Parts: sequence; structure tokens; C-alpha cells
Amino acid sequence: MKVHVVQFDIAWEEPDRNFEAVLQLLDRAEVSRGDLIVLPEMFDTGFSFNVDRTNDKAGRTLGFLCELADDIGVTVQGGRTIAACGRCAAKNVMSVAAPGNKVLAEYVKIHPFQREAERFEGGHELVLYEWNQLQVCPAICYDLRFPELFRLGLMKGAQAFAIGACWPSVRAHHWRALLIARAIENQAFVFAANRTGSDPMLKYAGGSMVIGPRGEVLGELKEESAVLSVAIDPGDLQAWRGAFGAWKDARLLNRVMVGAQQSTTADGAA
Repeated sequence: MKVHVVQFDIAWEEPDRNFEAVLQLLDRAEVSRGDLIVLPEMFDTGFSFNVDRTNDKAGRTLGFLCELADDIGVTVQGGRTIAACGRCAAKNVMSVAAPGNKVLAEYVKIHPFQREAERFEGGHELVLYEWNQLQVCPAICYDLRFPELFRLGLMKGAQAFAIGACWPSVRAHHWRALLIARAIENQAFVFAANRTGSDPMLKYAGGSMVIGPRGEVLGELKEESAVLSVAIDPGDLQAWRGAFGAWKDARLLNRVMVGAQQSTTADGAA
């Protein structure tokens, strides 16, 4: 099976144009039933703070993801904005759809950056979904800078991380280096979809990638609008983890997690 990472110049706050752009790009790719499609963060509107306009209140973006999954027989991960009930106006969400109108996962971005946090409420929980015998953990853009998130994902059973982003070109070298690092340190696949082009605030350099569990780059785009399609063999991950199980030797985080669980149990008993 293949993962298809979709990179394109997102039209500012125009979902219909972006839906059509995704469909046109996928029409030129060799997508088969059972494959995985990964779209960028807020692929429907671009990274806009105008959440009154961009939030998916009618469910049109989620409907597009579900229809796409059903029509082609694939799993689709894509970012959207949804309204929040807390102190902030919205949540930055990565939604995962499967055939049969199934929503496999909804991940809320845990790490909104400082200005983003004024409009977007941060999430509190990692989620996993299964694809091609792999447990996949979604993540969003700025999350990439926090290795503990990925290690916690690994401890929950993650074997691949699927990241959607609107990562600016000024820090493109960080994007590439951190993606490879997350694959190496967690001995996991990384599927990373960044946007390209520009919006009213920033320029984006693309650089979408697929990385293997040894840190090997299996495919990489530059700044073009395109689909990066890469065949994924779960056996490669099992072989590498079996031959060099460094992930099993993590001690400090394991101790912290055990200590936190014991503290919670003690507090509950009291």
C-alpha cells in the first residue's frame, strides 16, 4: 500500500477551490483502495485566524474527507477548524476519515504557538488510528518541535506519525531536520504534508516528506504543488525495531510516567 502526501498552494479562506485542487492533484496520482492520503493543516482555508469565517460549522470539510475516503476506498487525514466551547473561539483539528462514512480520529493540536493560542484552544490527548497494519499518530505543525509528544505517541503504540502543517519557509531547515529526528528517535515512519505558496502573512516552502524508521528519506518534494506517493511496508519497521530496539531502552520518561500514574492512584485513593 502507498501513502500519498498532498502538497499545494492553499487558496485563502476558499474551501471549494481547495477541495477542487486536492481532487485534481489526486486524479494525477496512482491511488488505490486501502491507501492513505495525508493533507496539510487547515487544507480547506489556509492558516487563518478568522475563525468565524473558517470554522467548519456545517461540516462541509469533514463531509469532503468522508466522501473522498468512500469514493476511492482510502483513509484520508486532513486539517480543519472547528468551533470551541472554551475560552478560545476554535480548535485546530486533524480529522481522519475511512470508507463507510467513518471518522476514525479527531486530533486537536496540543501545541498552538503563542499568537495562535489567543484564538485556538489547545488539545489534551493523543489519538491513534490503524492503517496498513500500522498504528498512526496524527500531529499538527508546531507539535513537531516537542519530542515528548512523539515519545508519548510511541509509548501508546505509534508506529507512524502523520503530520499536517503550514510551516513557513523562513524555518524550512528546521522542518526537515526535525522530521528526520522524529523518525530516528522513535524508530517510526513519518508522513509529513506541508503547504506551499503564500498567504496574506507568510510564504511556504513545501518540503513534504516521507521518512522511514531508520531516518531514511523515502521521498521528498520541493516547492511544487504535487502528490508524493510512497509504498510503505510495515515489515521494514518491525525488522528495524527487532534488530536495534533502542526505543525499548528509554528510562527517564518511563519513570516519569510510572510516577505520575502512582501519584494519580494515591490521590484517588485518598
